[in-house]
Amino acid sequence: MEDKVRLGFLYDFYGELFDERQKRIYESFVIEDMSLSEIAEDEDISRQGVHDTIKRCTRKLNMYEDKLHLVDKFIHIRDDVRAINELALSASKDDLNKICDISNNILEEL
Repeated sequence: MEDKVRLGFLYDFYGELFDERQKRIYESFVIEDMSLSEIAEDEDISRQGVHDTIKRCTRKLNMYEDKLHLVDKFIHIRDDVRAINELALSASKDDLNKICDISNNILEEL
């Protein structure tokens, strides 16, 4: 998965664990795609301060994901739901059995 996309997912799942300043800086970098200089100017801190905050936040997000695996589970379930949707559009009897298997797997994961 592309790095910025993955960071966006991680932030969507765990970003509420950051304080307001960390949220502003991280959202500016990942979501708004602002440069370190632009963020530093907005926040009235150095580029190094912005860089350190982003690095610290990224480390925390990865640590949360390593422990909780919420993003990985979400992506897996999303892929299963897409597979169900594709099978359901032109379902034969065998496809219906596959749909049941996939939906049972999703229910077990939840």
